[in-house]
Amino acid sequence: MFNFGRIVQEPLVKKIYEWSLLISGLKWCHLSSVAMGNASCHNNHLGIPPGKGPHQVGCADLMVGHTVQGTFFRLYYPCQASEGSEKPDWIPCREYFNGLADFMKMSRTLSERIFNYLFGSYKIPAAWNASFKPDGKYPVIIFSHGLGAFRTLYSAICAELASQGFVVAAVEHRDESASATFYYKEKGEAEQRPHAVHQNFRPISDNLEEQWMYYRALKPGELERPLRNKQVKQRADECIRALNLLIDINAGKSVENVLQSTFDWTTLENCMDLCRIAVMGHSFGGATVIECLCKEVKFKCGIALDTWMFPLDEEIFPSVKQPIFFINSEKFQWAGNIIGMKKLDSAMIPRKMITIKGTVHQSFPDFTFLTGNWIGKILKLKGEIDPHIAMDLCNQSSLAFLQRHLSLERDFNQWDHLIEGKDDNLIPGTNITIPQSSM
Repeated sequence: MFNFGRIVQEPLVKKIYEWSLLISGLKWCHLSSVAMGNASCHNNHLGIPPGKGPHQVGCADLMVGHTVQGTFFRLYYPCQASEGSEKPDWIPCREYFNGLADFMKMSRTLSERIFNYLFGSYKIPAAWNASFKPDGKYPVIIFSHGLGAFRTLYSAICAELASQGFVVAAVEHRDESASATFYYKEKGEAEQRPHAVHQNFRPISDNLEEQWMYYRALKPGELERPLRNKQVKQRADECIRALNLLIDINAGKSVENVLQSTFDWTTLENCMDLCRIAVMGHSFGGATVIECLCKEVKFKCGIALDTWMFPLDEEIFPSVKQPIFFINSEKFQWAGNIIGMKKLDSAMIPRKMITIKGTVHQSFPDFTFLTGNWIGKILKLKGEIDPHIAMDLCNQSSLAFLQRHLSLERDFNQWDHLIEGKDDNLIPGTNITIPQSSM
C-alpha cells in the first residue's frame, strides 16, 4: 500500500530503513497524540473529498460467485440520496487492517490499533446502497487498484467520476496482490475458524463461511517477474469479468449477489452506455490497464496512473490499439519505467503523458487526504503539492481525455489543455531524462 509497485527497484537495506522509519513514525504519532491530547496527526479537517460533479454518489458491493473465481467489486454510481444517508467505512473491517499490516511487515496487534486510530473513523463520500438515479445512459469505467490495495482505497477518484455521470466498478483483485480480500466456501469445505459478523457484508446463505486471502510476499529465492506477469494477466481477466457482469445487468439478466444488500441491481437495466467503456488503474493497476486494452476491444481507452510497467510482456504492446493517457507523479518514476511507456508511443494512436509536479506515488490513493503534513511526508503519502490540487488535476485531465476518446457531449473539454500538460503544476511528458540511445 505504501509502495504499490517499485518494490523490485529498492535495495533491501533501504527497504528495511523505510519500514523502521514508518513504524517509528506511526508509534510516535499515536503515542504523542494520546499523551498530549492534541490532534497533530488526526486532524479534524482531514477527510476524503466528495465528488464535485452535478450528481450525488452512491456505492454498493457486488459479489457474483462465492468462490475465489467469482467477481467482486464496489460500484460507484449517480444516485438519489436522501439527507443523512449512511456512508460506509473507508476500511471495511479489521481483516483489511491485518492485510495492510502483513503487507508492511508490521505486527498485526500493534498496527490494528494504530491504523484504527489514524483511519478508523473515515467514511467514503458516497451513500451506501442508495437508489440508482436513471438519467439516460451513463458511460462505464472499470478501475484496478495497486499492489497491496483493495477496492475502497481510491474512493476520491471513483466518487468524482460517478459525480460526473459515470458508472465505476472498482474491482477487488484475488491474485494475491491485494493486501486483503475475501470469498466464501460452503461450510463443509471450509476450515472452521471463528470470525466476526460484518455489518456491511454478510452472505445470503447461512451455509457459506468467510475465507480471507492476504497479500502473498515473494518466497525466498523466488523471481518476482514471473509472479507479477501471472498476476497482471489474472487482474485483466477479473476486470473483463466485471465488465461482462455489468453488460449482463444492463441487458436485464438476473444476477445473484452473494452478499446481503438492499441495492436493487435491476434498476441499472438499459442505463449504461456500452459503446463508451474505459479502464483505469494505479501502479500495478496501470499495468492492468494496458493488459486489459490488449485483451478486450470493448475498452475504448485507458487511463494509467503512475504505472508500474515491470509486470507486462512488451510483446503485447503492438496489439494495444486504443488511446492511453499516462498520468505520472514527479517522484516515483525512473528511466527504465518511462522507456517502457514510450514503447507504446504511436504515430497513429493517441498516447499522452503528463507529470504532476510535487506529487509522490501515493498522491493517487485516498491516504494522501487522511494524514497531516508531517506524518504524510514521513510515510511518503503526501508530496509538496496540496493533495486537493493534485487530485483535481488528475481528475480533470482524465475527464477531458474521456470526453475526447469516448465521444462524450459534456463540458469536460474545458480541461483539454491539461492533457497537453499546460498548467503551472504540470510537466508535459516526463521529468525523467531518457538517454537518446535507449529509445
